[in-house]
Amino acid sequence: IYADPAKRLELYFRPKDPYCHPVCANRFPTSTMLLRVRRSTKKQQQSDAEGQIQPQVQFEMEILGIVTTVYKFQGMSDFQYLAMHSGPDGKQTSMYDKVLMLKPEKEEFFNRDLPLYIPPPIFSRLDTPVDYFYRPDIQHREGYNNPQVSGENLIGLSRARRPHNAIFVNFDDEEIPTKPLDAAVQNWKKVCTNPVDKKVEEELRKLFEVRPVWSRNAVKANISVHPDKLKVLLPYLAYYMLTGPWRSLWVRFGYDPRKHPEAKIYQVLDFRIRCGMKYGYAATDMPVKAKRSTYNYSLPITVKKQGSHTVSVHDLKQGLGSAGTSGAKKPPSSRYKLKESIYIFREGALPPYRQMFYQLCDLNVESLQKIIHRNDGTESECTERDGWCLAKTSDDLRDSMSLMIKQIIRSTRPALFSNTTSSEDGKEQLAYESGEEEEDEEEEEEDFKPSDGSENEMETEILDYV
Repeated sequence: IYADPAKRLELYFRPKDPYCHPVCANRFPTSTMLLRVRRSTKKQQQSDAEGQIQPQVQFEMEILGIVTTVYKFQGMSDFQYLAMHSGPDGKQTSMYDKVLMLKPEKEEFFNRDLPLYIPPPIFSRLDTPVDYFYRPDIQHREGYNNPQVSGENLIGLSRARRPHNAIFVNFDDEEIPTKPLDAAVQNWKKVCTNPVDKKVEEELRKLFEVRPVWSRNAVKANISVHPDKLKVLLPYLAYYMLTGPWRSLWVRFGYDPRKHPEAKIYQVLDFRIRCGMKYGYAATDMPVKAKRSTYNYSLPITVKKQGSHTVSVHDLKQGLGSAGTSGAKKPPSSRYKLKESIYIFREGALPPYRQMFYQLCDLNVESLQKIIHRNDGTESECTERDGWCLAKTSDDLRDSMSLMIKQIIRSTRPALFSNTTSSEDGKEQLAYESGEEEEDEEEEEEDFKPSDGSENEMETEILDYV
């Protein structure tokens, strides 16, 4: 807990009870001293004024150090949910010996008839009292309509969603937009009030002239612009593809990649680092750690959330990150820029995350580019799964990239592959050089479906624009 400033210290009143709900302490900085006090009693005795014999007591104090962090329990204790059952006579019976498996049990332990006991999955999200100021009516923006009340929707939205007026296009749509929405133009004009914003707009225009299709991460790696301003600027210059080989990418207005075979180099590749004993190393051996894990799940009450600063139009006009903020230490030219590894794949380097979205032109490996350009000049049809590339091109790219990453892990952690036979090495090397995939791998992996919703991370940015 001490290593993570965002965590709160938990105290359990019944530590051996897994159903015990904790109280949490907040972390505070302090500058106090830690003292060691010794009380010593000497055998020599002295008489007091009344003639009574008293032992001679001395105290010694020593400063051990300075305390810089303290935890204070300022919240209220929450409800506790005990594993109990009420009988017909109202008598409470403990169920701990029936629901807790403290040792390996036989089948009879799981087949016993027991009263239903389902503890709540979560308790209160707050442990401090807050004032709630009731309002008679919510003032929405002009044009907002309350959702229709039905049996499935009894609670309306607390406020209208703040749209950024982006245009979304599906692969099956016949037409593509040639200009932004009027609301998107007005939004950018409200924000673009200083020369820095004008310069950012011109830089993004030049990027779309060089390459008509960009991912948001690639833009952020080439231009230093505040993320909140980028949300307003992108819908002003490009539209967003929802499905197909260019899904989750921003395309310049008036450019239709489905009609240009040369646009295949801008297609997206959803690449995920493979891990498991099948590939010679477990998830815990991965040099690239996962963003989120169910093993590290924390209840909302145990995490101290930082107060977020609400971004307003006034903040955007003032430049967001002026000289008075901590971000002013970095030069304006690179304050918000991301590293190139966020969108470029290079041989010999591990991706920063386990799941990455690369455009094919950003795979800077000669062998991968050969796979992409196998059908140059003979492209006949643009399909939703493979675009202008040959069938299963994405699968071939993933196999080759996975072997490259496996070789990197092997070079850094050779002990993981000490049991790998030489014949397997030869087979892997052959597959790496030719780009062919193993048959059993092909059978075990699921087919890639590009249009089944927005389960990947990059497509979640659509929520910023709806």
